[in-house]
Amino acid sequence: MKNTSFLPAVLLFLLSAVQACGQPAKPATHDFPENLRSRPDTLNSGSLANAGIDSSGILKLSRLIAEDSISNVHSLLIIRNDKLVYEQYFRGKDQRHGKKLGVIDHASGQLHDCRSISKSIVSACIGIALRQQLIKSIDEPVKNYFPEIKDSVKASVTIRQLLTMTSGFKWKEIGSYGSFFNSETQMDISFNPVGYVLSRNITAAPGTQWNYNGGNTQLLAEIIFRKSGMTIDKYAEKYLFGPLGITHYEWIGLTFKHIPAAASGLRLTPRDLMKFGLLYCHEGNWNGKQLVDSAWVRDSFKPFISRPDLSKYNLPDGAYGYQFWTFTCSLNGRTFDIAEAKGNGGQSVFFCKSLNLMVITTGGNYNKADNNPYVILTKYILPSVRTL
Repeated sequence: MKNTSFLPAVLLFLLSAVQACGQPAKPATHDFPENLRSRPDTLNSGSLANAGIDSSGILKLSRLIAEDSISNVHSLLIIRNDKLVYEQYFRGKDQRHGKKLGVIDHASGQLHDCRSISKSIVSACIGIALRQQLIKSIDEPVKNYFPEIKDSVKASVTIRQLLTMTSGFKWKEIGSYGSFFNSETQMDISFNPVGYVLSRNITAAPGTQWNYNGGNTQLLAEIIFRKSGMTIDKYAEKYLFGPLGITHYEWIGLTFKHIPAAASGLRLTPRDLMKFGLLYCHEGNWNGKQLVDSAWVRDSFKPFISRPDLSKYNLPDGAYGYQFWTFTCSLNGRTFDIAEAKGNGGQSVFFCKSLNLMVITTGGNYNKADNNPYVILTKYILPSVRTL
């Protein structure tokens, strides 16, 4: 296979500039046909008080966000016992996959970058493909899907190891966002993104070490494409978004390939993020239909591999599941297990099963060591839940 993955620094600069101009390689937005748009966006709503949440703490939090004391948060949704009990949108600077949009008055119907929450969506699609038997087992080696792999160690990497970020591929991503030499950036602007990922050396025995790697997610999306013939956006549209009533989305493409940026390109509304979250709260069941196996959802939230110390990036200690982050937090003598779908800039969907609580944030602090979502959850929301 010809190696087209290396790009000189000058070319990287020019290509990154093209990408920053916001020129996606595929149509930007997706609206479903009229027959798939008939399902109304009905939401079960309730009050903070009836949900056992102290409103004074939440109102204080809202003031801090509105005053920008907690900076550039764009939305906050709180769901408890399957009911949306708080929903607020804020004004702030935003981007569309790297293209600056200026100051936006955010609202419920607006698409927002999900960034790496895209990874959790891809994970759900792998779960659906497994249920459809497109994939026999996540312990299959990737060589079954990428016959171009000739190296025996790379050939031994499994789908499970892609899901848990333990593939062992050499990759530098966390801490270098905005750099032309960030591995994800190089993949995104490569003429052969999949070839770029597969060309990386193996620097750790597969399955032994965690290293955050958006290339793993691009390989997962490619597996779905090679088995179904559908790019990840179209597969998600048919088998995930459609059943959830998500009728409008955007999945930005890689620079030189007409395929979606699987690791970071998805844009959804916060309410549609809530629908995805509720699917996982109900262990893959949506209105009586099992979209993803319940065992898959439970496994997705399991702490399969411990993460290294990432405190310098304002990330808590914890572990990693199937493209979901996991950690624990302690409050009033109790410890709570948290799972998170997480994205650069302040995008988070937090799940606390023991409290039947879900919290969603979006924000615009891209490429910064932003801990706003954790402050919001641990300093304000959890202490406000009266039934601890």
